[in-house]
Amino acid sequence: MIYSKFNYNLGVPDSQPNAFDWLAGMEDVSLKGDFTWYADDHNTIRFGWLGTNHLFKPGVAEGKGETTPFNKVEMPKSRALEGGLYVSNEQKIGSLLTLQYGLRFSVFSNYGNSTVYSYDSEFIKNDSVTYSKGQIYNTYTALEPRISLAYTLTEFSSIKAAYTRNVQYVHLAQNSTGGTPLDIWFPSSPNVKPQKGDQFSLGYFHNIERWKVETSLESFYKINHNAIDFKDFAELLLNEYLEGELRFGKARSYGLEALVRLNEGKLNGWVSYTWSRTFREIPEINKGIAYPATYDRPHDISIVANYQLSKSISIGANWVYATGSAVTLPTGRFVIGNTIAPVYSDRNSYRMPDYHRLDLSMTYSPQAKPDRKWRGEWNLSIYNAYYRKNPWVINFVPDPNIPNATYAEMTYLFGIVPAITYNFKF
Repeated sequence: MIYSKFNYNLGVPDSQPNAFDWLAGMEDVSLKGDFTWYADDHNTIRFGWLGTNHLFKPGVAEGKGETTPFNKVEMPKSRALEGGLYVSNEQKIGSLLTLQYGLRFSVFSNYGNSTVYSYDSEFIKNDSVTYSKGQIYNTYTALEPRISLAYTLTEFSSIKAAYTRNVQYVHLAQNSTGGTPLDIWFPSSPNVKPQKGDQFSLGYFHNIERWKVETSLESFYKINHNAIDFKDFAELLLNEYLEGELRFGKARSYGLEALVRLNEGKLNGWVSYTWSRTFREIPEINKGIAYPATYDRPHDISIVANYQLSKSISIGANWVYATGSAVTLPTGRFVIGNTIAPVYSDRNSYRMPDYHRLDLSMTYSPQAKPDRKWRGEWNLSIYNAYYRKNPWVINFVPDPNIPNATYAEMTYLFGIVPAITYNFKF
């Protein structure tokens, strides 16, 4: 049995014009069971089920201060049931080939009490229906097949290939404007179809036994149906008709992943590199031209190293690098009366500065004593050791020294963060 609760909020302080608070969240209660049947030496069968009750709280927004132009808006809560049954078999065919294949059946149902709005072809609300408590008013079902194979070429090398279909009923939509990195979770509904993804992968794996090194090179290609994004200039806050701000199309992702891992010895760790691209194509966005998704980050590097200085002391280092996220930024402006209005770029045609940081750690693990029932260790770590100011948002604010001019202002979240940790087990 699993219970989870997730809240997220956004706001402008009381001292600022147009101050407000916005709070949203979701709660899940799940029951699941997973089973394994070792049928014989060549077949391992796994099967199970999962049931989840979802509660979505799209948002409560309220202006602050006596002069606020915002009234309190509480968007209707929504509820849904999600279930799944699966079975898979890992089958060994001879000494060289292993197949794994399976099928999952999933179902998702919205139920009341809820008010559901309908929209016309221009995404303008034209009607609504209220459903009573516990009444199921919309259901989606799907089959999710998957198959993979691993073939041994030599004692130290193999190839693997796989196909997987996944269906996603709970969605995350991101506003890509650089100054408002707002994420909103919401369920499938009569107006929002589930997202379906078909992914293909192929990889080559090789172990260098002499040096205790494992290497791999994998490629993937994914097609996403019913991809979701916000329309241009979407109103995300204080908007109870959020589904009318959504647009739907398709997406595709592809890339290569390379890994070199040293598993044994005083020095161990790995180096990994991923090159990947993710594009969306939605008729009503960016004139129907494909554009990078917000999380399209072509280059991703991780370098992890651990070294055993002595029986009791080890040190570690972790360096990560990623291309900056794709964002939409203002490229110009125009004046209407006394108001300056921005002109934005094409969707996600700019990027945030690249992200990178170095983490360091040292662990002291005293040798275990036979008469003690517990064992503890101390860890000293430094997050972002060289104080990289990785941007979280970029806002364009008026320049106090130059009339009618603006400049870009970056906000970052963390500088150097030291930590001391004591772990123990018994």
